[in-house]
Amino acid sequence: DVQLVESGGGSVQEGGSLRLSCVAFRYTYVDYCMGWFRQAPGQERVGVATIESRGGRPYYADFVKGRFTISVDNAKNTLYLQMNSLNPEDTGTYTCAAGQGVGWCLDVIRVGAEADFDYWGQGTQVTVSS
Repeated sequence: DVQLVESGGGSVQEGGSLRLSCVAFRYTYVDYCMGWFRQAPGQERVGVATIESRGGRPYYADFVKGRFTISVDNAKNTLYLQMNSLNPEDTGTYTCAAGQGVGWCLDVIRVGAEADFDYWGQGTQVTVSS
């Protein structure tokens, strides 16, 4: 069975950086959309960034553009999220997700479409203090 396992969360000061990793065990889709989501305490989960397999085109939520970078290493079956210039509003549980096919990654960010994701990780906590 496919399993997504995140790591790399932690506590940092405002302005700091973290890199999250998501290893996709037994995930063999050639065409896919993978993404990172964030859920802050008392708030709904929101899409942070997604990336498609074909060409690796990334999509970002406005509130992370210019600060976060999503990437994937297919050889390692690992999704990354490099987070720079962190601020307290970035605090939350970050979860990775994966789904088959392409062409819908943008909608995850644009309209919050999550239904096509087949697999979700357990999440990793990020805490940014001022």
